[in-house]
Amino acid sequence: MLKIGVLGVGHLGKIHLKCLQLAGESYELVGFYDSDEETARQVAEQFGLPAYSSPEALMDVVDVVDIVTPTQSHFRMASLAIERGRHVFIEKPLTSTLEEARDLLQLSRQYGVKVQVGHVERFNPALLALGDLPMAPMFIEAHRLATFNPRGTDVSVVLDLMIHDLDIVLSLVNSPVQFVSASGVAVVSDSPDIANARIEFANGCVANLTASRISLKQMRKVRFFQKDAYISLDFLEKNAQVVRLFNEGDPGAPENGGLELETPKGKKIIHLDMPAIEPVNAIKMELETFSACILENTRPRVSIEDGYRALELAYQLLDDINRRQPAG
Repeated sequence: MLKIGVLGVGHLGKIHLKCLQLAGESYELVGFYDSDEETARQVAEQFGLPAYSSPEALMDVVDVVDIVTPTQSHFRMASLAIERGRHVFIEKPLTSTLEEARDLLQLSRQYGVKVQVGHVERFNPALLALGDLPMAPMFIEAHRLATFNPRGTDVSVVLDLMIHDLDIVLSLVNSPVQFVSASGVAVVSDSPDIANARIEFANGCVANLTASRISLKQMRKVRFFQKDAYISLDFLEKNAQVVRLFNEGDPGAPENGGLELETPKGKKIIHLDMPAIEPVNAIKMELETFSACILENTRPRVSIEDGYRALELAYQLLDDINRRQPAG
């Protein structure tokens, strides 16, 4: 069984501790480190776990390091772990800068360790419900809105929220990014709190993404439009809808329950499907899949290369946002 330790036990770090305790068949949770001594004392008492005196002391007694510290410290913590030959699970975004991400990518290859990035929406039940449904979207629209929480303002809304949708889009569109356009406004913090982006791919697919952390309500929805299908996912409510268009007599066409539509090209059948949702603990699941990929020597479900691509696209958007800012 893999021994694991957690670096950073703030709000999200505590959730990781709980999930790791639940994932007892995948990991032996050894302990944690947090730079705040009072937080460390309280968490040690709450979870019945030892608080280590330094990141290095914890890394020396584990096989896997789970990094849930603020983004600015990701590179340092991950570098220390990788250079010790430890496998690394690291929360998104991968690092603070692209240069750090490139260096971390090189280090992981040099030391031959596994690195998985915590893009947890890949494990959302709404997305998982699609199963092996063929996905070839040509237009994507996403809205990710949240009420204000000062906890996430150490980075822009693009790196904090939109990056989830960037990762999902990149995982589903098998084509290079050709053009980006973005705008954003810093309303209550020093970096953009609301942003909109248009991403065009070489195959003609277009993605229109909006993210806000100053909304009055929460929303996490993505809609995919592709030939003969419309897919709507609600990551917050955890449901999925798939509307498909069939020619009468097509293989796989529903025998009943569809809406018939007369067209100049003949009769079509519109079928609405609401895939069954299997409730899962997404954070527990992503941590368990990481354990499996280490033991089976397979590619992580969300690899460091995936994390780098999402971060690279995020910085392309931020560059365009900064370019549009008025002088002075």
